[in-house]
Amino acid sequence: MATIETNPQLGRQIVEDAKQYVLYSWSVQNAINPIPVAGAEGRYFWDYDGKRYLDFASQLVNVSIGHQHPKLVAAIKEQADKLCTIGPPMATESRSTLARLISEVTPGDLSMTFFTNGGAEANENAIKLARWYTGRHKIIARYRSYHGATAGAITATGDPRRWPAEPGIPGVVRMFDPYTYRCPAGHPDPCPVCTGAPHLEEILQYEGAHTVAAVILETVTGTNGIIVPPDGYLQSIREVCDRHGILLIADEVMAGFGRTGTWFAVDNWDVVPDIVTMAKGINSGYIPLGAMTVREPIANWVRDKYFAGGLTYSGHPLACAAGVASIEIFREEGIVEHAAEMAPLFEAELRKLAEKHPSIGEVRGLGCFWGLELVRNRETREPLVPFNASGEAAAPVARLAKAVLDRGLYLMTHWNVVMVCPPLVITTEELAEGIAILDDVLAIADDSSEG
Repeated sequence: MATIETNPQLGRQIVEDAKQYVLYSWSVQNAINPIPVAGAEGRYFWDYDGKRYLDFASQLVNVSIGHQHPKLVAAIKEQADKLCTIGPPMATESRSTLARLISEVTPGDLSMTFFTNGGAEANENAIKLARWYTGRHKIIARYRSYHGATAGAITATGDPRRWPAEPGIPGVVRMFDPYTYRCPAGHPDPCPVCTGAPHLEEILQYEGAHTVAAVILETVTGTNGIIVPPDGYLQSIREVCDRHGILLIADEVMAGFGRTGTWFAVDNWDVVPDIVTMAKGINSGYIPLGAMTVREPIANWVRDKYFAGGLTYSGHPLACAAGVASIEIFREEGIVEHAAEMAPLFEAELRKLAEKHPSIGEVRGLGCFWGLELVRNRETREPLVPFNASGEAAAPVARLAKAVLDRGLYLMTHWNVVMVCPPLVITTEELAEGIAILDDVLAIADDSSEG
């Protein structure tokens, strides 16, 4: 572990400057009290007081390879010594190599990549390309989804984070999610929502399949609850899309690059989307990078056409060098395989917590991508805090989040779901450390639960 040097005065100054001059995302500015981070290594980061935190969130579920991986840092330094930046019209070794490597690790015939600065821009371009390719304008997206904060991506987003940006871009239609724990269709058997095809077919009946360019979905829903689709769901969506000439866009920004124990989450169900979007784990966020990768038919179609899309930093050499190094490290160190091997341990330990704590209504996840849904009552499945809760209504989960942070565990919560998403390189000992802290503080949630 790196030497941790303390400087509390500097830490206080950093926080004061941040609160005065930085506009923070998704936050009430006067309520912000950020941790001044002095350094990080592996699965931990620390502040200027020398307090260490076990990163059970991989920051924003993106630092998959862990903090300060020496090979990844060295690759960035090496690229910086050769070439820091160059325009998108040029060809660079890191960009070309990364595009080739992505074609090797993505499923099926996904082969051509457009690079972006992050996931939102990848989704923007996927929507634009789908409309252009099909000549149709409607996009079907799910309610419990998040696709980014730019204009088109936030419109495709289903959760309330889109409200301040409305009315947004035209042509976005909603569908329900395969949320088997609290299905919006009320759990008929078989459920037309959770099996996918019947629900989508009915929407197409009302909207006109000939007007729909694409269905965009998070393969495994991320911040909106770590919702894993039941077996058969993605296959049925794929079949409906194929039948009607509709493209399937898989948003793998959070679930891709080993997070679910496979290179991409769609690999769990042997489904090949027409377009896959990615970011976060593509290089663990060391330098901002996203990508949109398309299948051969789209790639061949676009080759002799003018692509009306571009970004000043598309395929930035430093970002792509980090991406190349990341994929090489994943292969050399068996990181995807490790994530898969850790999955049974995650499940076993989290289910033990559920046996002890009546506030846990459901445990769900894959690989190193897990969620605990907290409830007031297991029988009624009433959420511990309401949907889109804030202020006092969100207090039970807010108290839990503060308690784990005080104990040196950093994790994400979203309404009534606790997300357990550490770096893919987490060890069994570190997992046990985090679980022990969770076990301790879940008593706070139990106090608000009816059992």
